[in-house]
Amino acid sequence: MCKLCPGGGHSVLSRRQLLKLAGMFTAAGALPLLSRFNRAMAAEPGAPLRIGYLPLTDATPLLVAHQRGLFEAQGLEVDRPRLFRGWDQLVEAFLSGNVNVVHLLSPMALWARYGSGFPTRTVAWNHINGSALTVSLGRGVEDFADLGGNTLAIPFWYSIHNVVLQYLLRERGLEAIVDGKPGPDQVRLVVMAPADMLPGLATGRIAGYIVAEPFCGAAELHGVGKILRFTGDVWRGHACCVVQMHERDLEQRPEWTQKVVNAIVEAQAWILDHREDTVRLLSKDEPARYTPHTRDTLARTLLPDAELHQSYLQSGAIQHAEWGEQRIDFQPYPYPSYTERLVELLRDTRVRGDSRFLADLDPGEVARDLVDDRFVKSAIEAVGGPTVFGQQGYVREEVIRS
Repeated sequence: MCKLCPGGGHSVLSRRQLLKLAGMFTAAGALPLLSRFNRAMAAEPGAPLRIGYLPLTDATPLLVAHQRGLFEAQGLEVDRPRLFRGWDQLVEAFLSGNVNVVHLLSPMALWARYGSGFPTRTVAWNHINGSALTVSLGRGVEDFADLGGNTLAIPFWYSIHNVVLQYLLRERGLEAIVDGKPGPDQVRLVVMAPADMLPGLATGRIAGYIVAEPFCGAAELHGVGKILRFTGDVWRGHACCVVQMHERDLEQRPEWTQKVVNAIVEAQAWILDHREDTVRLLSKDEPARYTPHTRDTLARTLLPDAELHQSYLQSGAIQHAEWGEQRIDFQPYPYPSYTERLVELLRDTRVRGDSRFLADLDPGEVARDLVDDRFVKSAIEAVGGPTVFGQQGYVREEVIRS
């Protein structure tokens, strides 16, 4: 058992899994999954709530809502959330109808709808920020200039991590490449499962990685890595994972959908005032064992720490302290301006595979079509309005600074 791997053993995203995942997000690849989805819907039109998740802090609101009985309080029948070890497994289960609510990387949600034409929509944000660029302590990486000639890992091509990382590299005159040996002004990107990144860093296979927590904090705790930059300090209050549902449920079960979103929004509001309880709830030491992570690992991500914050200011991991961003935070409203900017930045982001569909997307139309904010607006108002989450309303300006 690898002591650096939460839960023991690590899940490598193999080339076969990558090809499988990429195939699911094409029209041809999605067709058999859509057929299975249609059969599942016909067999069980009133299916109970079935949540799929990965063991990341991204899934926190879904798990908190389940543990605290918020779905049942809405009158919903709900199965125990299903933990998946990789994005390929989670996506397949969602597209085939085996689960009906998931958290997806925000660019992945966009790819699912427009790369494959699968009828799925974003109903809320799951969390904001919650990711960082983490580098090896043994490579002498003190600044972005030191990344040239190295290999960094990302969780997936269509991820906010890849988008933000490549933005930062461009701003510093470094080129991201997906094949070959990197030159002095190039950085090679490889896709790894999050659980494989920490041992990859420790063994020197990669110089760093950018991914969701708690894997960044885990590298610090194990003494093998340090945080070079927080993504929320680059794109202020960005979404990482979003709550994704089947469009058919939104259309044919709107009351059911509203109840699902109500519970998720209630959970996010509760987390803001109960971070210690949230850490305990998600810990592997609790009977529910929602995640394979220790309390210390989760606490580093979820609990504010003034001394740690000061160290990040000194190192430059945080350069926009005036923003007042939390390491991870919870705000459910899916701002249209974010989706529009995401489409624009994806066009400048190198990915492996066919990304030609991006050229035909109108950012404003995607913001209206991919996202259905009816349910989340109602849920936010029910808990006291946007100010509960530190927001002033339903419009904002995107702030991205290197």
